[in-house]
Amino acid sequence: MRVIFPGSFDPVTLGHLNIIKRAASLFDEVIVAVLENNQKQPLFPTEERIEMLEELLYDIDNVEVEVFSGLLADYYRLKDADAVLRGLRTPSDYEYERQLAALNHSLYPGLETLFLVTETRYSFISSSYAREVASYGGNISGLVPCSVARKLYRKFFSDPVVEEKMKQIQCL
Repeated sequence: MRVIFPGSFDPVTLGHLNIIKRAASLFDEVIVAVLENNQKQPLFPTEERIEMLEELLYDIDNVEVEVFSGLLADYYRLKDADAVLRGLRTPSDYEYERQLAALNHSLYPGLETLFLVTETRYSFISSSYAREVASYGGNISGLVPCSVARKLYRKFFSDPVVEEKMKQIQCL
């Protein structure tokens, strides 16, 4: 079974990785689809988001990272996928994701959406929280992998400050 796990991954979080790694053990193929949206201004350019994901997922054979733009329903059809996978953190995520699933199904009636609930320890993590905490110099070690933490801090601080922050965080 081939599933697509779409998202902006700006930046990739420990919650994203939890869903991807668990999906890799459940499905034959997982396509991590990085959304390129000209309507939004991401903190990290598309190429850098792809590089971060590839660096973190290089050792999982059945996971590939790709970029897509436009409608997810069109990408789903193009990739001949069996389902779209969405991660759920909270009950409010379900309501939002259920509406998106219904919209996607109306655009392409064959499109199925599967939901995977993240582990509880990651249920509060979001990319926007990681960006905000990093922008204030807070400890983001429980939110993103170390390699991502370094890149995130570099968006807001000079190298000496980044190195000091990296000494203070606990890498997972």
